[in-house]
Amino acid sequence: MTLRNCCVCRKHDALYKCPTCREFYQVSFTVSFTFYCKEHKTQYCKPPILSEASKDHQSVNQRKYNFPTEDTVPMEKLQQLCDNKELKQCLQSSHLRNIMKTVVNSPNPTEAIALAMKKEPIFVEMADACLKIVEPPDHAKPC
Repeated sequence: MTLRNCCVCRKHDALYKCPTCREFYQVSFTVSFTFYCKEHKTQYCKPPILSEASKDHQSVNQRKYNFPTEDTVPMEKLQQLCDNKELKQCLQSSHLRNIMKTVVNSPNPTEAIALAMKKEPIFVEMADACLKIVEPPDHAKPC
């Protein structure tokens, strides 16, 4: 696990990332969350500068996985996920985002996904939107 230093106090294990500049900061029991966030915002804070290649959708096809497997999703499919209107619409749901946070933070993500698939229609809708792109149905595949 990579240690991330808090941009305010420089202590290790900062868990939160500024949505603007992507710098890490931490929360302390002795100092409130808003203090670190406000403290950080008082510094010069701006979005990171992206290279032209990272802005260009074509560059996605040039990226390579270090250890691809038969289940590795091609980069162009990942880009299609980013651009998919149906998926973006699903992700507007705060309920779905909370479900996804639960899955990501679960000690057993596979079990958490299975549970969400059984009990949460919005999660199924999101998964179906992803699968339509990543693994199109046989009738939609070119011959």
